[in-house]
Amino acid sequence: MWVIKNKKIKKVLNIAIPLILIPLVAVSGVLLFDEQKHIFVSLMVAFLSLILFITGFEKKVTGTRRMVLVAVMTAISVLGRFIPFFKPITAITIITAMYMGGEAGFLVGSLSALLSNFYFGQGPWTAFQMLAWGIIGLAAGLMANKLKTSRVFLLVYGVISGILFSLIMDVWTVLWYSAGFDIDLYLASITAAIPHTILYAVSNFIFLLVLAKPFGEKLTRIKIKYGV
Repeated sequence: MWVIKNKKIKKVLNIAIPLILIPLVAVSGVLLFDEQKHIFVSLMVAFLSLILFITGFEKKVTGTRRMVLVAVMTAISVLGRFIPFFKPITAITIITAMYMGGEAGFLVGSLSALLSNFYFGQGPWTAFQMLAWGIIGLAAGLMANKLKTSRVFLLVYGVISGILFSLIMDVWTVLWYSAGFDIDLYLASITAAIPHTILYAVSNFIFLLVLAKPFGEKLTRIKIKYGV
């Protein structure tokens, strides 16, 4: 496991990967490649997500330990997607980011989408799911202190995350349907997706209400014990 030591490079990657490179890869996957190549697009997003995660490493030992924790949280998230109707991926992603950093949250959200879709179905939508859950995790990492100290703020963010996920996925819907972005079609997609958006928001609220405290306590103990 290698470490990026140059702080300037880290800052550039922290901004460029989640906000520029991964969105470009996701959009290009819909507009420039046929569906036979969608898995390569998703794997490229996974690779970029891993590079983003590595930017958070300070030492090789602690980086390796963080990777083990991320693997465990990703496995829990993937298994949770098999729960009917209510899915805990967003909640697990947010909790991971709160206690392990935004880069870890991005990677958990991204890999959860990729790995679970080997069962639920891969497609050009996978890259957008990876981006959506990743951005939710990254933002949670930036607001970690506030999310950990205010349960109300955490639950509100969970609701907002459900809306944000839907808004990002609606971009994919429009690009897939019209081979370009159309604002009227986007607004129509948002309206049509309202029932699903409400389900996302409610699901996040419930899972964060139930899981945030016990998972947070366990992650805190592990961080202290192993110096992560």
